[in-house]
Amino acid sequence: MTLVIGEISYTNILPIFYYVDRQKLSQLGCTFIPKIPAKLNQDMAEGRIDVGGISSFAYGENADAYTVLPNLSVSSFDSVGSIFLFSKYPIEQLDGKRIALTSSSATSSNLLKIILGTFMNHQIAYDVMEPNFQKMMATYDAALLIGDDAIVTSWNEGNHYYRYDLGELWYKYTALPMTFAVFAVRNQVIVEKEEMVAELYDQLVTSKDESIEQMFKPMIADIQKLLGGPTSYWTSYFNGLSYDLGQKQIEGLLYYFKLAYEKQLITTKVEQVTVWSAYDRHHTIS
Repeated sequence: MTLVIGEISYTNILPIFYYVDRQKLSQLGCTFIPKIPAKLNQDMAEGRIDVGGISSFAYGENADAYTVLPNLSVSSFDSVGSIFLFSKYPIEQLDGKRIALTSSSATSSNLLKIILGTFMNHQIAYDVMEPNFQKMMATYDAALLIGDDAIVTSWNEGNHYYRYDLGELWYKYTALPMTFAVFAVRNQVIVEKEEMVAELYDQLVTSKDESIEQMFKPMIADIQKLLGGPTSYWTSYFNGLSYDLGQKQIEGLLYYFKLAYEKQLITTKVEQVTVWSAYDRHHTIS
């Protein structure tokens, strides 16, 4: 029996994986597969991945088929620091303009549509592209990037364009946190492989707690080898994120789903989130 785990290939989710005992989990039959969010979302929906940190929007599209692991998410209570709209114009002047959306994202692309369409009443022409900033900005008025692409671009190009943090914009209009990713398990897997899921869950929570206790320092040192950046930047970045999934995150998530449904971005209403418990099996939050 195997458990296939999808692992988002971005630094923002790394604290939940950094201290996981991969050797122990491998011996139990777990396999880790790195994916960008969009690909992970697709593979979960098609059954090639059993459990993973999927985009919140992907959960909303498949809420009846997934169960969420408690106490784990990638959220922000204001600025998220790695989801940016880069624009040639102030955001108030984007009505009627053209925006390139990264193909890596689902939650953030639809969040931008909600912010600009519902909150600001802008009419925008959107196209989805590979996350190549120079190509995006060569023919579009603005571009949405997420994850490490957004971070590195903000370092290299941030002073040349208007830059807007989608977590900050969401909080400005809703006073609610935005949950960008949740840890979801296909319902069939919960039934068939619950002990494996329980071991994985314990490891993920332990990694999250250890990362916070260590103030992210060992992890940041490894990230700097790949991406650079000062320690102060990364420390501020990770401290600005929330890796929990409490009542406020659920409230923000359900409001996001409500607005997405009203804009016909998802086809079914999501009025509750099914959360798994090793003790109570599962419960819902609505």
